[in-house]
Amino acid sequence: MSRETGPTGSDAAKPPGRRIAQRRGQETYDRLIETGFKLLQQQEFEAITIAILARAAGYSVGAFYARFHSKDEFFDAMIATHLASRTKARAALMTATADDDLVNALIEDTVTYYWKRRRFWRAALMRSIRDADFWEPIRNQGHELADSLIARIQARMRRPLTKEEDANVRFAFQLVLGTINNAIINRPGPVFIGQTQFIENMARAFRLVSDYDRLMDIRPTVARSSRLPP
Repeated sequence: MSRETGPTGSDAAKPPGRRIAQRRGQETYDRLIETGFKLLQQQEFEAITIAILARAAGYSVGAFYARFHSKDEFFDAMIATHLASRTKARAALMTATADDDLVNALIEDTVTYYWKRRRFWRAALMRSIRDADFWEPIRNQGHELADSLIARIQARMRRPLTKEEDANVRFAFQLVLGTINNAIINRPGPVFIGQTQFIENMARAFRLVSDYDRLMDIRPTVARSSRLPP
């Protein structure tokens, strides 16, 4: 399957990597992915060689190549794991959180996640510069998150959003995600992503741009105190 055409049908749901024939092979595959995320907590992706990854996971380099053709393909598998994890976490959050608290909860969850995995996400952003197709599933997931919030707002309002209202909600997501990406790559300040104030300001900006409180007919909530992982 070429990168130009992309996966289709049932293949689109399968993670990158070679076909896993045995349960033991799947366990090795999963352990390599898990180890990749752990290593990225301490060092940049460029510094993690296949030999380092395999050794840290307790396998040989040959075991790695039995499951992935290259380091890029391995990173594709990490992205697939990331996308599945974020979809599940956000669905649970949308189900469990009241309308009044939803924006703050979504922003806190998003900022905390990307701050904790900032080296992983920095590698994804850098990869997107040299591979335009790479970012497409990530972009689609962002659109799906906006779709889910818009559906919730419309259910509360009992009417469709106007074109302008819809655009405002989607731009609010673009603003937040773009600011997070910029903060991870450039750390421009004056408020840094590792600070609680970053979450509070992002939630406030999202509410203002999306007009969330008016659409949902609720009073603005006070930003909750948040503590980001080191």
